[in-house]
Amino acid sequence: MRQLGTRRFAAIVGGLLSIAAIACYGADDSHWSYGGATGPAKWGTLEKGFAVCKLGENQSPIDIPDASARKGDLPSLLFNYRPSPLNIIDNGHSIQVNYAPGSYFAVNGKRYELVQVHFHKPGEEKIDGKGHEMDAHLVHQGPGGKLAVIAVQLDAGPENRLFKTLWENLPKEKGKEYSPAVTINALDLIPRSKGYYLFAGSLTTPPCSEDVTWFVLKTPVQLSADQIARFARYYPMNARPIQPLNGRDIQATR
Repeated sequence: MRQLGTRRFAAIVGGLLSIAAIACYGADDSHWSYGGATGPAKWGTLEKGFAVCKLGENQSPIDIPDASARKGDLPSLLFNYRPSPLNIIDNGHSIQVNYAPGSYFAVNGKRYELVQVHFHKPGEEKIDGKGHEMDAHLVHQGPGGKLAVIAVQLDAGPENRLFKTLWENLPKEKGKEYSPAVTINALDLIPRSKGYYLFAGSLTTPPCSEDVTWFVLKTPVQLSADQIARFARYYPMNARPIQPLNGRDIQATR
């Protein structure tokens, strides 16, 4: 009972921090990292507010078992992303794009506003044990402040025009947002086929807040090997290890 109570308290704290986590993602919080004494295995002990990283039951990322996912006619994801002025920051953990208000996706009658996009190398999610070169996490805020993440897997292929614009405008200093006179459209990150996996999870960085709805798109998007290498110069490895499923329900489109 004591352990269960601790987990519940951690989950409540994590939920209160969810919105703050999005706002603070651009800060250079150097007290956590992806290796060593401040790496993922230690996140849950670095600060009281990070306890969910250790105690949470629905942590992300996960390795999605396709065969056991409940497949059905899930509602379509309807994207209404508009062009946005580029606001890009190297936050010390990833390259992040802060998106202008007014873009969203809708599913099952609920609307989720796009807040920011960031990238991981290698891709954090796996499907049947298979990973990808990188991934993009498009972080949204929905009704009641609930968070939803669209995860797009990224593989090597032809040059991608969105990444060309991003990498040509990388900030020279960490922690300072750069806003050149160019626009981007997050639709360039969305594949034509929008089949997806759906499950409850968490932020994949501290404070690892739970009650995040994940939509992992099945179809990868491509960028060139040179574009992947360019990101790797900044972040050769910024992915959290796979977390336990703990029996969670995973749904999937047919």
